[in-house]
Amino acid sequence: MPVELTWQELALGKKLAVLELIPLEWRLPQPIPTAKSQKDVTGAYVQQYLEDWEIEITESDAVRIVEQTSSGNWTVTKVVTAFCHRAALAHQLTNCLHEIFFDQAIADAKLLDEKFASGAGPVGPLYGLPVSFKDQFHVHGVETTMGYVGWIDTFEGIKGTGKEKTTESELVREIRLLGGVPFCKTSLPHTVMSMETWNHIVGSTLNPHNRLMSTGGSSGGEGALIAMRGSPIGFGTDIGGSIRIPAAFNGLFGIRPSFGRLPYVGAANSMPGQNTIPSVCGPLAPTARSIKLMMQAALTQEPWLHDPAVVEMPWREELAKLSTDQKLTFGLYSSDGDVNPLPPVKRAMEKMKALILEMGHEIIEWNPPSHARAYKLAFEAFTSDGGIDIHHHIGLSGETLQPRIEEFYGKKAVPAKTVDALHRINLDVAAYRKEYMDYWNSTSALTKTGKPVDAILAPVAPFPALEFGKSAIVAYTPWVNTLDYTAVVVPVTTTDSTIDKFETEYTPLNDSDRIVWEEYDPEASNGTPVAVQLVGRRLQEEKMIALAELFESALASK
Repeated sequence: MPVELTWQELALGKKLAVLELIPLEWRLPQPIPTAKSQKDVTGAYVQQYLEDWEIEITESDAVRIVEQTSSGNWTVTKVVTAFCHRAALAHQLTNCLHEIFFDQAIADAKLLDEKFASGAGPVGPLYGLPVSFKDQFHVHGVETTMGYVGWIDTFEGIKGTGKEKTTESELVREIRLLGGVPFCKTSLPHTVMSMETWNHIVGSTLNPHNRLMSTGGSSGGEGALIAMRGSPIGFGTDIGGSIRIPAAFNGLFGIRPSFGRLPYVGAANSMPGQNTIPSVCGPLAPTARSIKLMMQAALTQEPWLHDPAVVEMPWREELAKLSTDQKLTFGLYSSDGDVNPLPPVKRAMEKMKALILEMGHEIIEWNPPSHARAYKLAFEAFTSDGGIDIHHHIGLSGETLQPRIEEFYGKKAVPAKTVDALHRINLDVAAYRKEYMDYWNSTSALTKTGKPVDAILAPVAPFPALEFGKSAIVAYTPWVNTLDYTAVVVPVTTTDSTIDKFETEYTPLNDSDRIVWEEYDPEASNGTPVAVQLVGRRLQEEKMIALAELFESALASK
């Protein structure tokens, strides 16, 4: 009889199997420097292991890459190989990958090059663009574990379905049709319900700008990989901040679209039937124009014909254009009144506020219906099954639950909410959305333009990034999910310990605020990216990306 492996042995076996897929010539000298001895592994540090041509390719954004491949200046094989190499380095330094399929990607790249050479020309608006995916998306020929040890050698935890490694998510299929080349899948916390990316297979995923810090979650592998320039663009998912938090912690642009704008069908998920506050997918990238390219391209595939949840809404260029003389109004949401932002985040908010006014736009204070109510509604929705789904999948292997997740879901499942209780939650969410809509509409009476606020400027988290072992405060992001608004993250600055000093005279608002204040370490946080989020109404992806491009340009000129 075969020997039954423990969950620890299964997890270690999977981890080693992924590492073994890295070619010997791409493996780093051992031992890898500790996080304390080498905090920042971006830029010059990782460049020492790359050729000049690899650096040029991997530090180009998605738009430039497609320009170069479509013109024939760069072969797809050369581009994909360069990113595979850099992704391999990124994984060894940050634990950001769950699945490596470099050989498959390079083979796909060669086929594209052959077609190009035969006179067929470039295939699609993403021709030759390497694209990474969070390990919720199924890729043909590749396993999906979603961080669960019990999903190893199964299809979403079930053995013998025939779907193992034969399934492909709709979004992945469409990216291929657009000329993109999937090449790896990235790490995430098991259950996807944590702002810290850790699981028993890969361990903790580290922030490449500051490896003392978390990369965020739950799309943390995407955040780390793209920050390392191991991928030019990739897809994460967001149910309570899971795109925005990693984007912010890693100095990236990232968009949380409204539900129904991009296809999610065929992707794995926790609590897949929970649709009160559904998860959405969206891209993360180093530049705003990369986000625009991806969103425009994806919508040309008419995803509403392949995913019944997608709204029939092509890209609306009229919303993506901001005239130079257009006056905008922003609602300033500086604090949730429960846990105040720490000095680096406050400085980033002040910098954005000053920039908005300098550009001739208007700011009003944002005093909406309580975001604490939105957070409470999200929590009720996320725990409506009593944790049955999560504890079932954790129980497949007997692995232990991540402590931060256990805070929400307990040590075991409890009875699910009754149907009438779930109906009440749905009604409460609908009522909250209507109340918030009415408030937003009412701001027309407060603005100089006589129109409602264009977007909300808000923190993504009270800290620039979460330091390992310290308190995780998620309340600055789930309100967007409860409302199903569109939100885009804009990188603003980095933490500077000489400026962002510990506020010794600060008076905490409450115990939670006191803990976050006391835990702030300017020296440990030094060099960590700091970002903000711009929040628009539902299905305003074009407008929010345009705003991201506007501020990206304005910040670059400072």
